[in-house]
Amino acid sequence: MRTLTRDIAAESGKQVEVSGWVHRIRELGAISFVLLRDRSGIVQLVYDNKPDFTHESVITARGEVRANEKAPGGYEVAVVETELLAPAAPDLPFQVNGDPDKVGLEAVLDQRVISLRNPKIRDIFYLQSSLLSSFAEYLRGQEFTEIKSSKLIGTGTEGGTGLFAVEYFENRVYLAQSPQFYKQAMVASGMERVFEIGAAYRAEKHDTPRHLNEYVSLDVETAFIKDEHDLMDLEVEILAHVFSCVERDCARILTEYDARVPSTEEIRKTPRITHDEAKEIISTKLGRRVFEINPEGERVLCDWAVETHGVEAVFVNAFPRKKRPFYAYPDGQKTSSFDLLFRGLEITTGGRRINEYDMLLDALPKFGLTEEGLADYAQIFRYGCPPHGGFAIGLERLTQKILGLTNVKEASLFPRDRKRIRP
Repeated sequence: MRTLTRDIAAESGKQVEVSGWVHRIRELGAISFVLLRDRSGIVQLVYDNKPDFTHESVITARGEVRANEKAPGGYEVAVVETELLAPAAPDLPFQVNGDPDKVGLEAVLDQRVISLRNPKIRDIFYLQSSLLSSFAEYLRGQEFTEIKSSKLIGTGTEGGTGLFAVEYFENRVYLAQSPQFYKQAMVASGMERVFEIGAAYRAEKHDTPRHLNEYVSLDVETAFIKDEHDLMDLEVEILAHVFSCVERDCARILTEYDARVPSTEEIRKTPRITHDEAKEIISTKLGRRVFEINPEGERVLCDWAVETHGVEAVFVNAFPRKKRPFYAYPDGQKTSSFDLLFRGLEITTGGRRINEYDMLLDALPKFGLTEEGLADYAQIFRYGCPPHGGFAIGLERLTQKILGLTNVKEASLFPRDRKRIRP
């Protein structure tokens, strides 16, 4: 029976069978040391001869476990039998056992199917998996129901810009910017509390370290709220749970990246300021008047939050109507909406939605939209919909900020941007 490398120490003095990829080969005279890598870690194999396989070949090795303080984990396997399961060509296009920090991002992404074998790169996605499971775990514990909505839509719920067109038989449809329409429909159905983890698409012609054209959105929608503060309360508790799980389950990865997550106490101290207050803070810090919150301003606000509240996050709410989608609930010239900035980057946008049919009809023409163009969407409210709202967290951005990655593309398995559509 196969033994994982992480369990080798418990088998000291016993015969084991280990399987994985050849991570490194080191020959010292008549003895060879081979590092074997599997999903759980790395173990040292010892051969009395020169191995006849190459780096990244897949093998099964059998032998006795013995202590060696110089070996990874303090134990090694003295091999007596090896089975070559799949040989690897010698011309590896990416040094899997090297330091990925010494390789340019483009080279890493050009060879993505091979670079993902690098343990440090792959650890990004082990941590990301923890984010996904803990996010869903918390919401299920709060009686939220997980949904899966279509990513092919007839029209955009945020207007006609930023949409990828797709040929769909005789029609033109679009890739969904978000599951907004479907989240609200399910809230109105009586389900009340829903969440979705799924892909979202934005046809924006940017090329920055913070943008992707395809990303994973962690979406939440809930009924019977009073305002955006109910939603901010919910997100704080979601993040407190998520960060706690990451700290517990991914301690080794956090150490590897010299990273940390905010404690529950810290995240619960996240300040809440209005959009106008945010501009005043940025203007004061920069010594010049600012009229919008740009990436520099986001970094300034998070620095301010650290200085004044001891947390690397800040909620900004009460955005002007012109800066929010048509469905944002109006409050005079402002909206009951918010962003969450974390470590200098916006990771969440959300707010209360319009739930009254007449209010929706009043809002549509102000955004160049018509009821006819959004007939299915308008039907949600024509037949009764409770006060509700929600938000979306960008998975890759959250991963990026937890680990301190330079570029959000590092947090996407197979990133899509203006130039990259493969592998």
